[in-house]
Amino acid sequence: MEQFRKQPRLPKFALPKRYDLRLKPDLSACKFAGSVSIDVDVVADTRFIVLNAAELSINSGSVSFSPRNSSKIHNMYFCLIKFAGSVSIDVVADTRFIVLNAAELSINSGSVSFSPRNSSKVFEPSKVDLVEEDEIMVLDFAETLPLGLGVLAIGFEGTLNDKMKGFYRSIYEHNGEKKNMAVTQFEPADARRCFPCWDEPACKATFKITLDVPSELVALSNMPVIEEKVNGPLKTVSYQESPIMSTYLVAVVIGLFDYVEDHTPDGIKVRVYCQVGKADQGKFALKVALGTLGLYKDYFAVPYPLPKLDMIAIPDSDGAMENYGLVTYCETALLYDEQHSAAANKQRVATVVAHELAHQWFGNLVTMEWWAHLWLNEGFATWVSYLATDSLFPEWKIWTQFLDETTAGLRLDGLAESHPIEVEINHAAEIDEIFDAISYRKGASVIRMLQSYLGAECFQKSLASYIKRHAYSNAKTEDLWAALEEGSGEPVTKLMNTWTKQMGYPVVSVKVKDQKLEFEQSQFFSSGCTGDGQWIVPITFCCGSYEKKTSFLLQTKLETHDAKEFSSDNNKTAWIKLNVDQTGFYRVKYDEELAARLRHAIENKHLTATDRFGILDDSYALCMASQLPLTSLLTLMAAYREELEYIVLSNLISITYKVVRIMADAKPELMDNINQFFINLLQYSAEKLGWDAKQGESHLDAMLRGEILTALAMLGHKETLNEASRRFDAFLNDRNTPLLPPDIRKAAYVAVMQLVTSSNKAGFESLLRVYRETDLSQEKIRILRSLPSCPDPAVVLEVLKFSLSPEVRSQDAIYGLGVSKEGREVAWTWFKDNWDFIVKSFGGFLIPRFVSAVVSPFASFEKVKEVEEFFASREKASVARTLKQSLERVNINANWVKSIQAEKNLGDAVQELAYRKY
Repeated sequence: MEQFRKQPRLPKFALPKRYDLRLKPDLSACKFAGSVSIDVDVVADTRFIVLNAAELSINSGSVSFSPRNSSKIHNMYFCLIKFAGSVSIDVVADTRFIVLNAAELSINSGSVSFSPRNSSKVFEPSKVDLVEEDEIMVLDFAETLPLGLGVLAIGFEGTLNDKMKGFYRSIYEHNGEKKNMAVTQFEPADARRCFPCWDEPACKATFKITLDVPSELVALSNMPVIEEKVNGPLKTVSYQESPIMSTYLVAVVIGLFDYVEDHTPDGIKVRVYCQVGKADQGKFALKVALGTLGLYKDYFAVPYPLPKLDMIAIPDSDGAMENYGLVTYCETALLYDEQHSAAANKQRVATVVAHELAHQWFGNLVTMEWWAHLWLNEGFATWVSYLATDSLFPEWKIWTQFLDETTAGLRLDGLAESHPIEVEINHAAEIDEIFDAISYRKGASVIRMLQSYLGAECFQKSLASYIKRHAYSNAKTEDLWAALEEGSGEPVTKLMNTWTKQMGYPVVSVKVKDQKLEFEQSQFFSSGCTGDGQWIVPITFCCGSYEKKTSFLLQTKLETHDAKEFSSDNNKTAWIKLNVDQTGFYRVKYDEELAARLRHAIENKHLTATDRFGILDDSYALCMASQLPLTSLLTLMAAYREELEYIVLSNLISITYKVVRIMADAKPELMDNINQFFINLLQYSAEKLGWDAKQGESHLDAMLRGEILTALAMLGHKETLNEASRRFDAFLNDRNTPLLPPDIRKAAYVAVMQLVTSSNKAGFESLLRVYRETDLSQEKIRILRSLPSCPDPAVVLEVLKFSLSPEVRSQDAIYGLGVSKEGREVAWTWFKDNWDFIVKSFGGFLIPRFVSAVVSPFASFEKVKEVEEFFASREKASVARTLKQSLERVNINANWVKSIQAEKNLGDAVQELAYRKY
């Protein structure tokens, strides 16, 4: 058995073809019993069957393997002769031939077959070993199993856990009474916690599922119901057999639900399920799903493959999961309340639904071969969700917000502790950690970069070809490149291997030299270190206007291009902008002269919103890496004083928060002036938008208003704090007051928490009351995000304690960790004190978020040592990568502090900016 331990993948001498799975959950005792009969193809001599199982109790007496040879025609083993009867023969030696006498007979060769008669033999394992560390079950038989098909039968029992993985329970309220529902979450590798299986994406099979459940409950699975038999308090529900699919896509949900439904033009029934009484909140997601299914059918040139699509809101769920035909969502990602949901909530529902439905093709129909290719699923679904949302809601300008995806990918991939898009996985515990900004956001960004390079039409046709070629099968990254290369004639594999097989990305430096533009690439690290990576970079640039765009592939470290026109006397102030509209996944560094020209172009509104975003974001990244003085970054930020575009201002606000934090560590004596500068910077847009929505205003203005007012509250702007308090008081008296609509509630909640102290907790207590009274998940999360912004450490500790209380659902606890700069130390002490409880109580995918949220905000080398010492005796594979990344961020912050402290004239510059007259 030792040969099967500590292996990243299962041995392949036996493969599943079909599962007949029966489950009987006990929702009161939070347990379940089950049985599975697996059609297995034994393809190599073995006396072992090795499959995955974890946290299950196996009834070893129920385990057996029965060959199914009698059902299989062995054309190579002639023959049972059928004429007027049959012949029984005894095969006494290994052979491929049967030779017998025949003369003057006419043989119908189609009637010739050989049927072994050993089908009644049942093999029982001499030993059943469960190896919890490796999450495998090893069945050791006394003799070698016969080749070919057989049925592996196993009986088992398990616990409906509360960690949101495997087969778990979620708690909901019905008529004031708390009840349990049973839910599955199998991605990435947790089907093994529900039933023994080959829990790997490449081990596709069909699934026939039967459930024994309380008769009053709704029981859903991937496929439509074919039969429902009621027997007293229980009913048996049988479902159609599924098409071939991976175990991580199997789904079961059992509970009380309402639903809304509609049909696509080609007859697919689409339903949105939710808690009883919330059906109206599912109507928007239903509309999005209907539109998205039609769009994807055309884009992929393949219809949706199943007869129905159910989408269901689960109270205890993190994000969403694309189970074939039964997609599960947390409530905030599926439900939209016209009265109490904000514009940002509506947008999130649209993009998440579009993302999950993209997986029905890209992930479910065509599945990655192994988790190393996870990005094929997630990167593509992220990218195409923007395509779908833009088609459904063009007024949202959603492609400008795709820049948030790119920026998140760049931030993580600027770490030395990042990883390539294609990453080696050696243990199931490592998989959770790669569901990160590299797989999703860098993956989506390099797909967008490639689509921009190849052209939209060529890209779409090649994708459709790829999906048809690999439907109901598995694929690797190179299969996608092959399809795109075939469709475009471009060297896609050579180009994209530089982006998927090595981590990181380049910063492209540009300068004018001898009437030429000089482009130089080098690997970018947020630490300021240099790397030796080199990429094939699709470069685009414009000079002075957008009328002419130049494109080329930067394939070497250094290249020059003619720039006589740009350098002529008539163009001494003309700007040059690389990475036009930010379609490339790289940073750009301009020399001082070119940077000054761009700043002038921003002030005079000559650049697009996406390019204004890119210049600001690259400058911030270079400043953090100590490659650009903070004075230069602040001077650039001042050029955005009259900015009104959502995506640009949103990023400006995000950078503002980070600069305020680092300045508090580096130059606390400048905080009054730095806060004043940022307040002045946001005043123009704040006054334009005001507190109250204007008739006919855009979706983006609605989102922007809340972000600007939140920022002004965080910066301590007195007028904002006072107005927010007034409106919050009105809201406490009337939850439907027009003075505090959903789009500005977070701003008011944050403002209230800025005024809370340990001696005056009235605002905190009022927010807790609102939290307890609402049943809308979006409202609860708005409050949880606001509470830790309080500057009083004693109050922050109360917030942290509340986040681990039974009043906060497990997946929501993380929102309570975004503490103020004053609360960092309290949060770290609390984290250490509660580490054992966190590990015990939360699923593996949530624990890394605790580590990152608590550790990353620090900015001292001493804290790095302290954190390392704490974790030295608490190593856990599921957080190893996240811990290294978090510590690297602390080191980057500490180096940035040193760099800022060394800047001369920073104080004078900040004072001038704070009191500049416009």
